[in-house]
Formats: sequence, C-alpha cells, structure tokens
Amino acid sequence: MGLGWLLSQLPYRIQMALGAGLGRLAQRVVPDRARIADINLRLCYPDLSETARADLLAAHFRSVGRGALETGICWWGSQDKIDRLAHVEGLHHLEDAATRGRGIILLSAHTTSLELGVRMAQKTMRELGFDTTAMYKPPRDPVVERVMRTRREAHIGGASIPDDDVMALLAALRRGDAVWYAADQKAGKRVSVTVDFFGQPARTHTAVSRMAKMTRATVVPFFTLRRADGQGYRLIIKPPLADFPSDDEATDARRINAIIEDVVNEDPAQYFWLHQRFKRKGVDPYKPAASKSSAKTSR
Repeated sequence: MGLGWLLSQLPYRIQMALGAGLGRLAQRVVPDRARIADINLRLCYPDLSETARADLLAAHFRSVGRGALETGICWWGSQDKIDRLAHVEGLHHLEDAATRGRGIILLSAHTTSLELGVRMAQKTMRELGFDTTAMYKPPRDPVVERVMRTRREAHIGGASIPDDDVMALLAALRRGDAVWYAADQKAGKRVSVTVDFFGQPARTHTAVSRMAKMTRATVVPFFTLRRADGQGYRLIIKPPLADFPSDDEATDARRINAIIEDVVNEDPAQYFWLHQRFKRKGVDPYKPAASKSSAKTSR
C-alpha cells in the first residue's frame, strides 16, 4: 500500500510508462492468465490473424499494468489531477436521469481503468444531489480491504457495499442513490441466463433487470476508457435505457451485452480479458486440450 501511494505521486506519463512495463512483465510471469486472455480473443475476434491477435494480447497486458497504477491514482490522486485527466462524454444523459427522481444504476463493465470512472464523475454526482456507492468483493488481506474501502468511500460519497449484501444495494437504490454496477462477469445459475456475448454463448447476469424492476431505478450506461492520445480518460455516459426492464430477462441481458460490446470494440485492448467468461456447464474452452483447437463452442 505504501508503494502504491508513492507511485501515485509520480507524474502521469511516468506512471503510464511504468504500468506498461509492469504489464509486459505480467504477461511473462502469469502464463495461465495470458492463455485465458488469448482464448477469449480467439473466441471474440475470430477474424484476427495470429499476428494481430498476438499484438492485441500484448497491448491488453500493457493496459492491465497501467490499470494497476490507475487504481493508485483513484485512491490517492488529488482532485486537480483527476479533473485534468477526465473528459466526460454525454453528461446531459446523467442530468436527464437525475430529473426522474429515482435511484440510478450506473451500468458499467470491467475495463482496465474502471476504478477511475466513479471518481471522475463524483463531483458532478454531488452537484446533482446523489450519493454514490458500489459493490465490491472484499480482499482477503485485512490491510488491503481497509485501504480499498476507506479510499473508495472517501471519493465516491457513499459506503461501499460487500458483494454478498444485496439488501443494502436495493436499499441504496430505493432511497435514490446512484450505484455503480459492472454487469459483465460470469454469474451463478440462479441469477443468470445464457445469451450471446461477442457471438459466443455466455452466462450473463440478470441482476440489473431485477434491481431495476424492484426499485424502479433508472439504468444509465457508464464506461471508462483511456484516451488514445494518452491525455487522460473518456468517461462515456450513454442515454438512460428506455423500456427497461422488459418482461424477458434474456432480452434485457442480451441488450446489455450489446452495449458493452460496442464500447469494448472501440479499444479491445482495454477490456479485461483475463476471466473465464465463456465457461459454462458442459463447455470449457479453457481446458488445455480445448485451447489447441480453434476454440469453438457449441450451443
């Protein structure tokens, strides 16, 4: 934690250069994760040549390394630094959602700079009258858990919610708070449906639909990407979802996946490809034998 704080004090360009080097190192020292990411890229971008996919995989790990340092920027960076780096697109969509008098689900996904998203928006959220919170999975290490929780709460404006406390999440939405929620991780059978994600069947969360139905919250797509020119970050806010939720959770899940796909396709290297997203009952493309094939999956 002390090293993280120290690195967060460095100039931004140096931080990003160090992060890229850290990512290159990680690609070598965690080959299992590199293999998972490569399989995911084969599945999601089957038309890429071997060379293009290898280049994308290397760019992804550089992005992951930068993301590690961006966590430090989020936790310990000054507000002036955050304001210089933030470039907000679609702020009027958030203002529109605020006029509806309901809680807001900030629908997001696991891009490598996701930690910065709520921090960049927090000043605006406060001006609009919202307390903001997010679910998180408490780390096992108590020191890391305390630092993560206290630093997030210092910046996002509300108490962090452990990932097993669904009632607290619903209570926050019912009292009109804004909740950041990433809906792109593999879900358990009871809270998921299998729908396409990048053309592949994937178990997909139905939690957003259920939360919106139970609390009447407005769902606003909300994503963070690093700018191509190296001058900070794009906070991408899209229009609130109309006619959501529908009567069909699978339709809602596919709609959310399509929104995430559109953002990921803007810069695929910045999406978090390290998880076994397409593993499901009876299908495991991440087994060593499966990875030697063309990584095709059956429906």
